[in-house]
Amino acid sequence: MSAVLKGGPTLRAGSGRTLRVRASAAVLVAVLAAVLLVPLLFPLDEQAVDMANKLHAPSAAHPFGTDDVGRDVLLRCVYGLRVSLLVGVVAALAATVIGTAVGAAAGAAGGRTDRMVMRVVDVFSSVPHLLLGIFIVAMFRPGVWPVVASVGLTHWLSTARIVRAEMLSLRSRDFVDAAVSGGASRWRVAVRHLLPGVLPQAGLAAVLMVPHAIWHESALSFLGLGLPTHRASLGNMIQSARGTLLAGDWWPTLFPGLFLIIPTLAIASLAGVWRERINPRRRSELML
Repeated sequence: MSAVLKGGPTLRAGSGRTLRVRASAAVLVAVLAAVLLVPLLFPLDEQAVDMANKLHAPSAAHPFGTDDVGRDVLLRCVYGLRVSLLVGVVAALAATVIGTAVGAAAGAAGGRTDRMVMRVVDVFSSVPHLLLGIFIVAMFRPGVWPVVASVGLTHWLSTARIVRAEMLSLRSRDFVDAAVSGGASRWRVAVRHLLPGVLPQAGLAAVLMVPHAIWHESALSFLGLGLPTHRASLGNMIQSARGTLLAGDWWPTLFPGLFLIIPTLAIASLAGVWRERINPRRRSELML
């Protein structure tokens, strides 16, 4: 009887986790299908306007309504989400590669090199990444790739710290001592024994960075420093809809916001499950 009672919360936690994973996976599948298929089926002229259909409320013809120049909000949301995902994935991969290289070099070298590298990381961390990202974007014309460079060059710091900490932890393991005693060079130990051990943490950091990069791109576009104003971007759409929201037209602001929030929550949810799997101790603590 007590065993059944003890298993109750664990079973409920497991079923809740399964439901969360399925819901998040379904959202991501729908998002990927939309961003891949909609542009092929419904091409969008991003500079076209239709003032006759200005600010129509959601209807059968326009499920999410139209914006202040008559453009379909649903279609522009899908195109904007495609841009956000492109920026998020590419920037997260770039930041992860930079952070993994820096953290692995610091952790494998140790000593003075480790201290010097981490002081450089601390210097970059002292500058707000949004401010640094604005500075990087301002040096180029508005476009997708300056935003990717901005996010990638400002978001590698946390990955570097995670990889360096994991490398230091692995260096104290018995198999590393055995490899060093067997005459393996520092480079061989780092590449063959230490680096494979940090790749799961680096991959998790990359997945967790995607939602952050998406929000960063939207923030830059909202400030007018990301994509050109005529390009479909969730940040651009929210920025241009501020006036209509004050006038009582809520749909040009609500739906881009939902397209920004829901996919990022789904990605973060799946990343949280992955973190529990690669860290069994944390998972067991969450089930208590």
